[in-house]
Amino acid sequence: MTVQQDREINAATGQPLVVLEKVNKHFGALHVLQDIDLSIKRGEVVVVIGPSGSGKSTLCRAINRLETIDDGSITLDGQPLPAEGKALANLRAEVGMVFQSFNLFAHKTILENVTLGPIKVRGVKKADADKRAMELLERVGIAHQAEKYPAQLSGGQQQRVAIARALAMDPKVMLFDEPTSALDPEMIKEVLDVMVELAEQGMTMVVVTHEMGFARTAAHRVVFMDAGAIAEENTPHEFFTNPRTERAQDFLGKILKH
Repeated sequence: MTVQQDREINAATGQPLVVLEKVNKHFGALHVLQDIDLSIKRGEVVVVIGPSGSGKSTLCRAINRLETIDDGSITLDGQPLPAEGKALANLRAEVGMVFQSFNLFAHKTILENVTLGPIKVRGVKKADADKRAMELLERVGIAHQAEKYPAQLSGGQQQRVAIARALAMDPKVMLFDEPTSALDPEMIKEVLDVMVELAEQGMTMVVVTHEMGFARTAAHRVVFMDAGAIAEENTPHEFFTNPRTERAQDFLGKILKH
């Protein structure tokens, strides 16, 4: 049995952490999420792929309520997503989010960017937050940049800071919304390497990406979206070698030729 198959079996036996049931979302006349049913187990890495405009990012953002839904339900660790207020802020502390753009505070050092959430939201003492932040910056390979400001770092380094910042809140699940699409090609690998390491360490992850290599190597399950619906889902091996739907076959035929 390969390491990947072993990881897939382990994830398949986990308990559901994020559950979406009959989730719908409209932007005006556009039906961007159509009856989405998706269960993500604790420790599972789910990669969401599909053509532009298929609803991938909206799905990702709905999980921490950056996008509201029209109907259906989303639960995190058995609890429904709260609508607003302090309960929603607490939920967001449980769900780490890494965006396409890094969203770092330009006037704060790298260390301050990582410690801000734990100090302000979790009430962690500064000394403890600093210690934890340095451990995380070491983990993503940029501890030596702690006193610099975001503008002094490359795009790949800034995205690794964004990952460390999300991890500093000790989230139950990490959401990645096209985290490498704004990066130069040579910087993509350094970010993906950090994400692969997180996956191997058992972090529950939902990753919207165009990086098929990451999907093949790090995912337990690939979810293929088209026109707002989940058209197909399977293990990476089955999806990439034997896609069942004509739409997935067409999509893979186009992207894997390049």
